[in-house]
Amino acid sequence: MSWSVYVDDHLMCDIEGNHLTSAAIIGHDGSVWAQSNTFPQFKPDEITAIMNDFNEPGVLAPTGLYLGGAKYMVIQGEPGYVIRGKKGPGGVTVKKTGMALIVGIYDEPMTPGQCNMIVERLGDYLIEQGL
Repeated sequence: MSWSVYVDDHLMCDIEGNHLTSAAIIGHDGSVWAQSNTFPQFKPDEITAIMNDFNEPGVLAPTGLYLGGAKYMVIQGEPGYVIRGKKGPGGVTVKKTGMALIVGIYDEPMTPGQCNMIVERLGDYLIEQGL
């Protein structure tokens, strides 16, 4: 199965009439496995910073999480497993698996909890599959 199926069918899915605005599966090295058409063009150092926060939780809190040049205020997550960010009426959830980062970006009317559920559910599934 292609990685784009995971993005299209599992991340960009409908949840109570809402959808993520964009999503991606990105390798720990910053390589894009699959992404939605709307996913922002990110810089390699943005992925490096996210990986650093997974290795040393709290590193991004003072500076914020950047993705595609957009700054997200880091809010509660699960240190070493999930990073959550907020930007105006939207935000981002990043779940780390053994080999990849599952990224979901949302805006209202989607809620942070809906985004978290979509991203973390796929991340947990991939972890169970050894990915």
